[in-house]
Amino acid sequence: MEVALTEWLSMVLRWTHVIAGVAWIGTSFYFIHLDLSLKHRSGLPEGVKGEAWQVHGGGFYHMLKYMVAPGDLPSHLTWFKWEAYATWLSGFALLVVVYYLGAELYLIDKSVLDMSATTAAIIAFGTLLVAWLGYEALCRSPLGKNETALALVGYVFLVALTYGFTHIFSGRGAFTQIGALIGTIMVANVFVVIIPNQKKIIAAMLAGQEPDPALGAAGKQRSVHNNYLTLPVVFLMISNHYPLLYATKYNWVIVAIVLAIGPAIRHFYNMRHEGKGDPWWAWGVAAAGMALVAWLSMAGPRAEKSGALPHDVKFAAVEEIVMSRCSMCHMQEPVWAGIAHAPKDVRLDTPERIRTHARLIAVNAVHSNAMPPGNVTEMTDDERRTLAAWLAAGARAE
Repeated sequence: MEVALTEWLSMVLRWTHVIAGVAWIGTSFYFIHLDLSLKHRSGLPEGVKGEAWQVHGGGFYHMLKYMVAPGDLPSHLTWFKWEAYATWLSGFALLVVVYYLGAELYLIDKSVLDMSATTAAIIAFGTLLVAWLGYEALCRSPLGKNETALALVGYVFLVALTYGFTHIFSGRGAFTQIGALIGTIMVANVFVVIIPNQKKIIAAMLAGQEPDPALGAAGKQRSVHNNYLTLPVVFLMISNHYPLLYATKYNWVIVAIVLAIGPAIRHFYNMRHEGKGDPWWAWGVAAAGMALVAWLSMAGPRAEKSGALPHDVKFAAVEEIVMSRCSMCHMQEPVWAGIAHAPKDVRLDTPERIRTHARLIAVNAVHSNAMPPGNVTEMTDDERRTLAAWLAAGARAE
């Protein structure tokens, strides 16, 4: 019963996280587009930066942006903040349920660093807080006044953290951790800086005072950061479905590339929305980056490249490896604690099913070290080479 409840809780949290994330990203992208596409003309009300006419759903919308709060605020003012908060709260809850409570499977790889589940969870949570404080210190330091320098230092900061995580957690755990860390920074930007500063500006205007321009500048800075970090964090959140990304030698380099091409794509749209041309080079950078990611994902020490492959591998040897290292989870009724049903409904408990899922075995246990997760059943390199030889020979039944 406990396992079933955990599965249902994970499903509900994941669904909530996706819904909230779609709402947050959708409103963020919309307002970025709106802000950059505003046009100024004579005759606009005092304090209005620009206007935009839009059509959607059979109706026309006339949008005005006031740089300061108008003298007469409406009784109802919509604050776009709960989407961000709901995304982080549901995401953190999912992180606890899946990765902290299931640390032995998804967060820890004893071949990387042997530690307890409690230690892994403490390190994971602690680095979220410490990294955010480091980011805050960078933004509030003199470096924060130079956006280009801040962006470069911030990029190196995130890549260094990723490299560190791949030497502490499993590959899957490292990708999830850096994704959660970036998401935490983004939500903290909303909760700690953007919304409070906006409220202070409104309060000052309504009190007849001149608002501190630094408040608006700081809010704008953090909004820009969130804009450019959105695509990398989405990539990292879905990466756990692709072992050739996270469970290979150069996984941290792959994250470094994604942290570069995501902002490049956003830059293209930002320039286009602002009417400053179409920097098509951004798509060239993205294409080259993804090609490099594909090459790196296959360039690590795969099983078939880490030593001479055995000859004349019999299926009986393959079956023994799979049954002893994989089938305790991938069977009709898994016997591994915390696993209620075969992951992705992949069962490897009969010769026919092993051959049927030969491609998945290749991706997860030969081309990468994704399975067994965290190598909890201690599959050896020799066993992976045996699987590689069997696959290379056509995954025969004899």
